[in-house]
Amino acid sequence: MPLLPERKRAIIDEFKSHDYDTGSAEVQIALLTERIKVLTEHLKEHKKDFHSRRGLLKMVGQRRSLLNYLKDRHPDRYHRIIEKLGIRK
Repeated sequence: MPLLPERKRAIIDEFKSHDYDTGSAEVQIALLTERIKVLTEHLKEHKKDFHSRRGLLKMVGQRRSLLNYLKDRHPDRYHRIIEKLGIRK
């Protein structure tokens, strides 16, 4: 379930740190968060879709790794992204 290009562009524009930023940790975390939200809604309706559930768990793990990276190396950026996205610590 990919994100629509317009939605993806809006997320990148909101979280980018410079004009050509598409791969910083903040942008990646924001995109993963949006995909996780969409997939979570899908799984509420399709409870037996175990293949998508595995993909969801992989995305959550990837986002957690990126958040751990930010927490270790750039605590200020970590706290900013956590607050902005409303993710639990």
